[in-house]
Amino acid sequence: MKLDAKALRYMSGDDFRVLTAIEVGSRNHDIVPESLVVQLSHLRGGSVKKHIADLIKRKLIATESSSKYTGFKMVYAGYDYLALKTMSKRGTVASVGNQIGVGKESDIFVVAGDDEKEVVLKLHRLGRQSFRNVKQKRDYFRPNQSPSWMYMSRLSAKKEYAFMRVLHDHGFPVPAPIDQNRHCVVMEFIDAFPLRQIDAVAEPGRLYSLLMDLIVRLAKHGLIHGDFNEFNILLREDGSPVLIDFPQMVSTSHINAEYYFNRDVDCIRTFFKRRFNYESVLYPKFALDVHKEFDLDVQVAASGFTKKDQASLEQFMAENRADDEDGHSSDGDDRLSDDSLSDGGDDKDDNSKDDDDSDSDCSVELDRLGNTIRRHQSPATTTAVLTSTD
Repeated sequence: MKLDAKALRYMSGDDFRVLTAIEVGSRNHDIVPESLVVQLSHLRGGSVKKHIADLIKRKLIATESSSKYTGFKMVYAGYDYLALKTMSKRGTVASVGNQIGVGKESDIFVVAGDDEKEVVLKLHRLGRQSFRNVKQKRDYFRPNQSPSWMYMSRLSAKKEYAFMRVLHDHGFPVPAPIDQNRHCVVMEFIDAFPLRQIDAVAEPGRLYSLLMDLIVRLAKHGLIHGDFNEFNILLREDGSPVLIDFPQMVSTSHINAEYYFNRDVDCIRTFFKRRFNYESVLYPKFALDVHKEFDLDVQVAASGFTKKDQASLEQFMAENRADDEDGHSSDGDDRLSDDSLSDGGDDKDDNSKDDDDSDSDCSVELDRLGNTIRRHQSPATTTAVLTSTD
């Protein structure tokens, strides 16, 4: 999904009040009625109508009807804007450059903060493929209803940031975490190439050993990456690997820990045999080589991403994977992945960060990005320099 942030410069504080009101209302309503938007935004009804019309025109919210009334839903573009606004107030995102990566469940952009240093913005978009068959028409969430994809994207970003921070603090080769809000993570820009793009290395045996040692080192610290493959490993010019993408990471105490560990090992063995024609009889085994020495999994839980969050994320993903395997269609355009999402729960651990979202001062102060990002851009891509008019 494209991130067109240029419209931020034209949005007022009241626009963000209404957008935030729809976000808050989405915690309990699949379709947020206009009366609730008026109540939560503390604006007059006529003013709210005007701002809603503007938000719909900018495709930040969508109109939806239930059997009782017509209301509004938060879409990913609106969620992007709320996160960008919050991070811009913190100074971690001041302008947005071009898209440098896209995955099944995330989009990655080069951005810059107040210091004009280029960093990476990752937007989690769980369910972009899987949930397109789900389009409900009810107005109020049932007590035991599963959370939404947008809320799961928020948990996924929260998980990645928590793991990245703990790993970075303990000297693992991962990008430095910078900020996180809602479904977005800002991290250090790594000058390296994805392993999947590399056709040959001078010493494949050395790289193979480095990667296997990293898998074992993670496990000795109580963690398993869960998706350790050529797509999630960057290689610097000096040949040293950098590990990215942590939403799949689990604890070695997980019931399926050995399965995930062995799958990570097998992914590397298969890739090296296929790409570099290198095969080794030596490879780590969970039962023999993993002796837990540190409890980074416990530290991650203590940092804010709780076991309850982990369980919710795993259960929700498992349920929707099962739906896909049952043959449900995943065809459709990006609008379906936008307009059937709402924030399905209250994330108490993020309250301190998101309190800014309901402030009366919703202005966005954004500075110009320097030349550092332009070298990453295609001729058709421009940097979005954002300045609020409010």
